[in-house]
Amino acid sequence: MSAFEKKSVNLRAVTTVGVLSALSAVLMFLSFSVPLIPSFIKFDFSELPALLASFAFGPLAGVIVCLVKNLFNLFFTTTAGVGELSNFILGCCFVVPAGLIYKRKKSRGSALAGSLTGVATMTVIGYFTNLFIVYPFYFSAIMPEEAVLSAYQTILPSVDSIPAALLIFNVPFTCIKGLVNVIIAFLIYKKISPVLKGIH
Repeated sequence: MSAFEKKSVNLRAVTTVGVLSALSAVLMFLSFSVPLIPSFIKFDFSELPALLASFAFGPLAGVIVCLVKNLFNLFFTTTAGVGELSNFILGCCFVVPAGLIYKRKKSRGSALAGSLTGVATMTVIGYFTNLFIVYPFYFSAIMPEEAVLSAYQTILPSVDSIPAALLIFNVPFTCIKGLVNVIIAFLIYKKISPVLKGIH
């Protein structure tokens, strides 16, 4: 490949990652509540473009998409940036394993293994970031712990603590959210991969 061709490929990658970052930011902004989960916990598809970028261009591209979307959403934050920081960490936990494993062997099997590893990592790390970072800040700055726990108890009265609520509600929610993004990625990646990479 000539220097000109390499420059063209790199420019294409930068442009595509930029587009995916913008799409991810919009999708994060378009978050919504889901049934059987407290309304302050939102579902969105913003990890999907980051996962696609990680598959197409490597894990660093996925991290860039995660960073850009959270920097954009800082302008609309309701958690003084703590929620965005947590989202960035979890997004990286999701897309980096997926990108690394897929980069070693580009097959559907390795993509699935990487994606599921990412989902598992994001789910576990998410429990601890919520427990020790996000929720303590939320309690002190936005809503008292008793009110947050009451929101969970409205759905499941037997929940008696925040750690239990996170385990019962947030852990499955994070896992399902990741799996939904994986399923969509698997349905569309093969079709859009040539477009992402500029292959005709």
